[in-house]
Amino acid sequence: MDNIGKSVVKRDHEEKASGTAKYVADFSMEEVLHGKFLRSTVPHAKIKNIILPEIPDGYIVVDKDDVPGENKIHIVLEDMPVFAIDTVEYIGDPILMIVGPDEKKVEEIISQIVVDYEELPAVLDVTKSEVTFFEYQHEKGNIEAAFENADKVYDEILKTGYQEQVYLETNGMIADYHDGKITVRGSMQCPYYVHTALQLATGLDGEKVQVKGDVTGGGFGGKEDYPSILACQVAVASMKAKKPVRVIFDRREDITVTSKRHPSIARYRAAVKNGKITAMDIDIMYDAGAYSTLSAVVLQRGVICANGPYHIENLRVHGKASKTNTVPKGAFRGFGAPQVFFDIELFMNHIAKEEKRDILEFKKQHLAKQGDPTSTNGKYHFPVPLPEMIEEVDALCDYRKKKALYEKEQTGRFRRGIGLALAFHGAGFTGSGERDLIKAVLKLKKYKDGTVEILCSNIDMGQGLKTTLSKIAGKELGIPFEEIVIKDPDTDRVPDSGPTVASRSLMIVGELVRRAATRLKSQWEDGVEQIFEERYKEPDFLIPFSLDEFRGDAYPTYSWSVQAIELEIDMLTGQHHILGAYGSFDVGTPIDENIVVGQMEGGMLQGIGYSSMEYMDHDNSGRIRNNSLSDYIIPTAMDVPNMKVCLHVAEYPDGPYGAKGAGELPAVGTAAAYIEAVEQALGNKIDHIPFTVEDTMKVISTKKEGR
Repeated sequence: MDNIGKSVVKRDHEEKASGTAKYVADFSMEEVLHGKFLRSTVPHAKIKNIILPEIPDGYIVVDKDDVPGENKIHIVLEDMPVFAIDTVEYIGDPILMIVGPDEKKVEEIISQIVVDYEELPAVLDVTKSEVTFFEYQHEKGNIEAAFENADKVYDEILKTGYQEQVYLETNGMIADYHDGKITVRGSMQCPYYVHTALQLATGLDGEKVQVKGDVTGGGFGGKEDYPSILACQVAVASMKAKKPVRVIFDRREDITVTSKRHPSIARYRAAVKNGKITAMDIDIMYDAGAYSTLSAVVLQRGVICANGPYHIENLRVHGKASKTNTVPKGAFRGFGAPQVFFDIELFMNHIAKEEKRDILEFKKQHLAKQGDPTSTNGKYHFPVPLPEMIEEVDALCDYRKKKALYEKEQTGRFRRGIGLALAFHGAGFTGSGERDLIKAVLKLKKYKDGTVEILCSNIDMGQGLKTTLSKIAGKELGIPFEEIVIKDPDTDRVPDSGPTVASRSLMIVGELVRRAATRLKSQWEDGVEQIFEERYKEPDFLIPFSLDEFRGDAYPTYSWSVQAIELEIDMLTGQHHILGAYGSFDVGTPIDENIVVGQMEGGMLQGIGYSSMEYMDHDNSGRIRNNSLSDYIIPTAMDVPNMKVCLHVAEYPDGPYGAKGAGELPAVGTAAAYIEAVEQALGNKIDHIPFTVEDTMKVISTKKEGR
């Protein structure tokens, strides 16, 4: 396989297309019991009493008293209990489970339980929160002097909302306690995260805990943190019942109680001197919800990326993730970056307009370049190809020509606009996470008959990892990639190569595959079983990152994107009609072009939903109001009939054949491009997303009333 990027049929195509792929809901087990949760119906309260109905034979109650280990979920702070202890912290907080052989009977029992609450004050507005889970700040240069000497100071508040992952397959787990060992299988991104969480909750040693990652129908981050929670709950239930226990969420439960993208509020201040930004002072607040989950790492990425791809000499960024009595927020594609890239790109647009400058030229004036310091005084070690990528997108959609055309006064029912956004995504874990926390290990095993198997813990959740890792091994060994064995991970069989998150799997784990395959080829012995192990090695060029000081190389390299959105707004109905979505993406060498293009197109579509129609909110009690696909609307291919993507290749020497991270990049910059287009069509400044049809009608009505 000389051309590694040449597209092939995905390894899992046939089983998924034919319907033979087995998801967690497809496994039939003898005497499997069904579990359902009794969840809090109030946002914050003490549990005074729980009144149970008569529990029939064969059915059991599972609660805090049944947790054999510690009643804590291991994520970061371990502040979330497996089952509520004395208080509930959000609507949906799990109090107990009913487990039994008949699912309808389990639901009937749940419906008859009465909980006596002593309600406590609930904080639903993050700006009123007095509890901060995490707080970070970094600073360089002389902020005060730059603002004192400024010709003009710009000050703006920008907001982003919830977003739900809406993976095709909802969360689901089966736990089976047998012979003193717990086996948990299901839909997940991080088998060893689940493995660690189970040890804490069950009190079992690692060798007595087995986690199997099944075929996973999408994740987008939503299967990163939540499976650890559900796994602990079903494991505790199985240990008490002494039988297998299965929990599969329906869509309403999944949307209501699982983690979302963090809503955010950010204040951006900029000092401008002689037409150039000399300083920025940025303050970001993320709504973390009732428990901390992964908010630490989400916030870290947001604080690092808050100034976007721009070199700002004097910079201060402060951020915090605060508690509210709402559904916990967690991982989502882009991991804290889509919020701040919307902020910085829109802020730059607004400054350029006030300065009477061309937006794109103003942005290009401030772009970072290779060798410049990053926001945390690391270094852009490799080329920043955004100028060339801008030209590629301009060629795709005539951005400059259309921008000038739509800038003229528009009349009539339909008004058009076009926007363009610049973004990056730091590939891999933040800071020294890969070296100090993940410590990835991979094995390549050759059997006596010459069969080669990749042993790793990473999950193919639709992004094609089984295909791309097989292609890498096959290329190095000179074996057809279809003959490389790669199975769904089982912690009893595979080492911990790290989680399937942070756009790390191909760049980090793929390189371990390449190195192991190179060694195997050079030492191949016919008829002999051989195992080659590879461990992650941090690149020598990195400037060490200190989380305490928030300084150094936050990421070894960056993937880059330039995206444009062209749309038309119906001034009678407020409807948005997307005329085109265009993007140039640099993910280094594509290991399979079709897979990469599919990822870019899907990510852009997800970003379009985040920008516009994916409105989600809680009511005045903290309950998620729109918890079904009838009232939480996501975009489809019908919403973007014209989408064009090109790949710009700037190779990363420490990735396999020059590959970098891909999966999260396309979701990062879309919102800013979308809203710039809306602003041009409406002739109005916008300060939040999603910007819905209802928001559009408010602007149109205001214009008609002359306000």
